[in-house]
Amino acid sequence: MESQQQQYGGRVPYFYGPDGTLVQVDFALEAVNRGSTTLGIRTNGVAILASQLKPTRPLIDPSEKVFLIDDHIGATGAGYIGDVLKLIQELRVEAQKHNLTFGSPIDVKTAAESLSSYLHQYTIYAVRPLGASAIMAGKDPTGVQLYQVDPSGTFFKGSAFAVGSKSEQAIAYVQRKYNPNLSKEELVSLAQDAIKNATSEDSPIEIGIVNGTDSKFHKLPILAQ
Repeated sequence: MESQQQQYGGRVPYFYGPDGTLVQVDFALEAVNRGSTTLGIRTNGVAILASQLKPTRPLIDPSEKVFLIDDHIGATGAGYIGDVLKLIQELRVEAQKHNLTFGSPIDVKTAAESLSSYLHQYTIYAVRPLGASAIMAGKDPTGVQLYQVDPSGTFFKGSAFAVGSKSEQAIAYVQRKYNPNLSKEELVSLAQDAIKNATSEDSPIEIGIVNGTDSKFHKLPILAQ
């Protein structure tokens, strides 16, 4: 990454590197990797979003990290907080537009596809890709769902995702402890333990959860490690 910055830093716009990678997207992913440790985990009826809360400077309250998109969908993200908030705004607008157009709540996959298309636009024009990656959890007619969308516009469906600083350590911990039959309480504990194990810090954690019982996304009281 350092050599790419030196080679391409003075040339704008630039797109593909000599190895075929999207150079600006790689830089955006580096911004994501500097963000707070953030997780999404889904089991057979429950999905959880969890993000470490870290103030950027002393005496400043940390930014909100888990957001309600619609009654049945929540989202979180890592990267530049301004870019994360832009993604949240885009998701909320799309959810409202879908409801007005079709008279029904947006499903989680459609929300992910919409955000994917939005982010992809930033990779084909001479603009700065957003340095943020989002994880969405929600309940729709197909069940409890979990998606991740990265700065390139690529989106994934799965049972667990981690973005931000120490994401590899966090997801490795989740993989060791994961069980599709974990209860809500066990899932909360797993997310806390994964972030604590990865960061070795005592920062509080913001958590949101959705289950198949009431189909609503709820934010939990902020948990201190």
